[in-house]
Amino acid sequence: MGFAQEPGAWARAAISGACHDSVWLAGPERPPARAPVESAVDTDLLVIGGGFSGLWTALIAKEREPDRDVVLVEGRRIASAATGRNGGFVAASITHGAANGIERWPHDYGQLHRLGQANLAGIETTIDRYRIDCGYVRAGELDVACEPYQLTHLAEHVAALRRYGIEHEMLDAEQTRALVNAPTYVGSAIDPDVGTVDPARLAWGLAAAAASLGVRIFEGTEVTEVHREGASLLAHTAGGRIRARRIALGTAAHLPLLRRIKHFVIPVFDHVVATAPLPADVLAEIGWAGRQGIGDSGNQFHYYRLTPDNRILWGGYDAVYARGERPGSSLERDDFLSARLVQHLHDTFPQVRDVPIEYQWAGAIDTCSRFSGFWGKAFAGQLVYGLGYTGLGVGASRFGAEVMLDLADGLNTERTRLRMVSSKPLPFPPEPIKSIGINITRASLARADAEDGRRNLWLRTLDRVGLGFDS
Repeated sequence: MGFAQEPGAWARAAISGACHDSVWLAGPERPPARAPVESAVDTDLLVIGGGFSGLWTALIAKEREPDRDVVLVEGRRIASAATGRNGGFVAASITHGAANGIERWPHDYGQLHRLGQANLAGIETTIDRYRIDCGYVRAGELDVACEPYQLTHLAEHVAALRRYGIEHEMLDAEQTRALVNAPTYVGSAIDPDVGTVDPARLAWGLAAAAASLGVRIFEGTEVTEVHREGASLLAHTAGGRIRARRIALGTAAHLPLLRRIKHFVIPVFDHVVATAPLPADVLAEIGWAGRQGIGDSGNQFHYYRLTPDNRILWGGYDAVYARGERPGSSLERDDFLSARLVQHLHDTFPQVRDVPIEYQWAGAIDTCSRFSGFWGKAFAGQLVYGLGYTGLGVGASRFGAEVMLDLADGLNTERTRLRMVSSKPLPFPPEPIKSIGINITRASLARADAEDGRRNLWLRTLDRVGLGFDS
């Protein structure tokens, strides 16, 4: 069928009254802001960034060494950036999906899958241990096909997983629609190792847990520079300098503090809409009793789910990059892209056409050329960093935090010995080549979706050099 490129008048009208804010951040339960740094601070470990990367790093650091002094600083508010703006999918995958992991590290994938399973279990244990009220449920994910060729690709993917001893169930159209009643579905595969969560409430809960262990957390504290002084590193902020023995940097798509990072990561802007809570009769007509997360199988794909209060959260499709744009830019508001998402939502679930759209927002995803996390060191190993999760950071950031701490503490572990950890993605080319290449790739992906998934010469060339892009 293919999804419409132009939103109809009904879809455009549907967003006219929507709030331009993340549904996760707009509620009254958001904690009050913590104070900023207002004087000199000394610490063993400084964590820069109050998203999932930083929060997991600070919490695990104290769990590993209760006597270690840990400070976390956030330039704005906890969860204000990508952490509070995503779809809330918590995947076991630490490689941006199995297909990406198998393509890049085929000999290691069994190990990477096992580590990802352990990482998801660790997230669940933390939620239970600290009694974090975040609506988490491991409901699995339906990878749905809306075209026959997509069903063929799903079957090939399931067969590839089976070679690693991983079983995913395939469903035909009737079985899929019995779970979730959408007329566009022609089949699906079930990934059981995916949960859904309110990501902001998870972040706030992790911050509270870290604080309960003694982590000092400061908000409204932007680090503008890091340099060495003697045996320590100094981080400069408007309120005062912070002296630390070690620094863990987890600032994702924001302007990197390290020059060496900027060539490896770009921010792409992802748009999301959320309906009002579905009326009981509409929800009954759709089904969705299992509350699975759902992703469709196009190159330009959608992800969607039910929120705890039974809204449909619907995002994805367009990944927008513009030279020089950073989080907070005008790209975070685009009524055309939001209306196109609503059009696709209505195409998939005509049952919800009369349900109001109450929220529309966007966030910047930190994307690298291999679409999964990467790590490194600076200042002779006193500063470590991890980023580049490309949209699956809700789950993979915990694994990344473990890697950062292993590197900071000089540990030789199974994680640090991974080729995924010891290698770097290919850097992006300089501008304007980077912008031109990204825009050609986006156009090629749209053309592939319109031509039964056939990848043109440009995409096949990217595949051959390790820059293949399928989402």
